[in-house]
Amino acid sequence: MFRTILRTFSTRKYNKVGLIGVPFEKGQQKKGVALGPKVIRDAGLIKELEVLGLDVKDYGDIVYKTVGTGDVNNMTHLKDVAACTKLLSEQIQKILIDDRCVLTLGGDHSVSVGTIDGHVQVMEDVAVLWIDAHADLNTNKTSESGNVHGMPVALLTTELSDYWPHLPGMDWQKPMLSIRNVAYIGLRSVDRYERLVIEKFGIPAFGMEDVERFGIHNTISMALDKIDPNGVKSLHVSFDIDSLDPLEAPSTGTAVRGGLSLREAIHIMEEVHRTRRLNAIDLVEVNPHIGDQRDVKLTVEAAIYIIQAALGYTRRGLKVPKGVTDMPLQTFK
Repeated sequence: MFRTILRTFSTRKYNKVGLIGVPFEKGQQKKGVALGPKVIRDAGLIKELEVLGLDVKDYGDIVYKTVGTGDVNNMTHLKDVAACTKLLSEQIQKILIDDRCVLTLGGDHSVSVGTIDGHVQVMEDVAVLWIDAHADLNTNKTSESGNVHGMPVALLTTELSDYWPHLPGMDWQKPMLSIRNVAYIGLRSVDRYERLVIEKFGIPAFGMEDVERFGIHNTISMALDKIDPNGVKSLHVSFDIDSLDPLEAPSTGTAVRGGLSLREAIHIMEEVHRTRRLNAIDLVEVNPHIGDQRDVKLTVEAAIYIIQAALGYTRRGLKVPKGVTDMPLQTFK
């Protein structure tokens, strides 16, 4: 029933946002990324969004309890990932059913297993823009680190479901997203197996070389045309802050030089907002334990600018609210 209702999302009110924090860092090994939601909130995110005329409801943070699950070779902290993402998926579904666009603050990128699962459960026909320096397409058999934040796309997609062993605690998560509904932008650090998967399935993957060749406007247009050619799917943007060049966002765990500029990232989000089909945003991998105070400030500011652009901020200035009369030109003299 909910799918039937929410698949008519073209009639939704686009000024309603549901914010959820996921202070989770066990999908990788560097301490501090769990503080991402707090530092972004503390920097005034909600106030900045309310300036845009948005109705923002903060649903708080995910607090989970682990259950006794077995280990899987080369997957660190699987029971924590399983418990956190299960609860997160349920919360995402509630926020969407509340008729709000979901904004999720991570945490490491493993949290997107929960956000995208919840989105697909409700909306069903979902297209994903994965904005990242990395493809996150490894399985436990191909990963060099065993870090689950490098595996979420492989966990979510139907075409790769047979490449996994039984994952204790993850029985709730059944891959329902086709890998052909995922497009990458910003890639510049892709493992050999990941490249093989991208080529085998023809996944639209726009690395930094492509961004330089085509320009960011053409890149985002081509990506959307590939994963949503008819312009009818519910859109999910999973934005890893390490997609930005480290000069723009130094406080992140797996920084790679030569990334997107903040201006390019903002343009991506502006274009996605203009589709009127954006229903979920993940902003992940902000780690305030990395770098000095200036580095953290730069990174958090970049995160907020990206979120604002996704939710309606325009660099041309905000529209005059309804009911406000035009100012006389002499006001500006």
